[in-house]
Amino acid sequence: MRPIGIDLFAGAGGLSLGFEQAGFDVAGAIEIDPIHCAVHKFNFPKTPVICKSVEGLTAREVRRRLGIGSRTIDCVFGGPPCQGFSMIGRRALEDPRNRLVQSFVDLVADLDAETFVFENVKGLTVGQHKNFLIELVEAFERVGYDVRLPWQVLDAATFAVPQHRERLILLGAKKGGKTPEYPARTTNPADRPMQLNDLPVGPTCQDAIGDLPDPESFQQFLEMDCFSAPPQNHPSDYAKSLMCLGEEAWNFGYRRSWNPAVITSSALTVHTHISRRRFVETQPGVVEPISRFFRLSGTGLSNTLRAGTDGARGAFTSPRPIHYAHPRCITVREMARLHGFPDWFRFHATKWHGARQVGNSVPPPMARAIARSMMASLGSTPTRPSEILELGDPKLLYFEMSAASAHFGVAAPNSRRDRKSGATKRKQSEIEDTRLELVRTQACPPSGSNESRSSI
Repeated sequence: MRPIGIDLFAGAGGLSLGFEQAGFDVAGAIEIDPIHCAVHKFNFPKTPVICKSVEGLTAREVRRRLGIGSRTIDCVFGGPPCQGFSMIGRRALEDPRNRLVQSFVDLVADLDAETFVFENVKGLTVGQHKNFLIELVEAFERVGYDVRLPWQVLDAATFAVPQHRERLILLGAKKGGKTPEYPARTTNPADRPMQLNDLPVGPTCQDAIGDLPDPESFQQFLEMDCFSAPPQNHPSDYAKSLMCLGEEAWNFGYRRSWNPAVITSSALTVHTHISRRRFVETQPGVVEPISRFFRLSGTGLSNTLRAGTDGARGAFTSPRPIHYAHPRCITVREMARLHGFPDWFRFHATKWHGARQVGNSVPPPMARAIARSMMASLGSTPTRPSEILELGDPKLLYFEMSAASAHFGVAAPNSRRDRKSGATKRKQSEIEDTRLELVRTQACPPSGSNESRSSI
């Protein structure tokens, strides 16, 4: 029997995949967004999904709906959203804006989980936000759990991911059990190769996406997110692992039945010639000054991939980086490669939903390293399953919000993309004027300035 885990605030399933690859069976996923639920259901066909907020959710209902009865739950993991600060005269966990964090603590205790993993933003570890963490540790201790201290911030780039992404991780276990250890780093980031000389250098952006065919060579990507493409040439070892070449590439996860010849999640963004010219003029590793998009460096790492906002907060698209070799933003599939998702793993067909699903997730290689530490604290030995899973119905990847909500029998949340942000969209001519002004001021700094062109 493989140990079982439950993913709270599951999103598309970055933590779910990492835990599965480490040898866990993910017994259930709880997620409020129906679009994310549909994608999770497609990629994890054996995992029941509860499309509901964790707030007010009881352990009894969770066990009933997941069909796990009284089975021991070995780990509960997830990353609840939180504000991380107190209102005046109020403790942080009493702040109603942090109620989902308290719900996480309550469910861990009510489910009587052997261990837990709490994931969140690095910013909780600095300034006044530390008070929130101190309260959170105390809350876990009150309900019977020891927390590994001092807490740590882990960078995905030190776990063979070609992206700097730092996340706070709290690990805990029932009092009397073995408190989990933080996982040891496995790679030096490619842009900082001399940190620990005994570790190999991790993958670069070119290692991650250099073998993928340019979707602009296939006009079909203007109308769809997937298309059959010629075999990919000269993949790196990192790319081969995400192409699942060889049994070891599946780690201790379930193999999926899929077609490697089909390139998915690759819908194109149409850029104007003005935007393309700006992208060409932007050096690798530099932020393009108008769009504020970062241009990848083939020999470096990606910046932290962001999620954008959901419908309730205006539905703004995530700022996808510019490709290091092509004057365009990267596709969702290229984002997934930079995040450590295997090629069989699919996302929602739209660029907006797909990009926020990648940007909201924990990179699976880092999640896998954390899950291995939890496995060790439980005294379990991972086993490789022989079953091959068929992925879910592709219709799940094309749902609009109303259809996804109906599928899971819940009310549709606000997902309007036409909410006004208060800003007026600029015309291309105005953007071009701004670009020319930047060129002029960089070539000729203001009088009295000590800055040279090379320093700007």
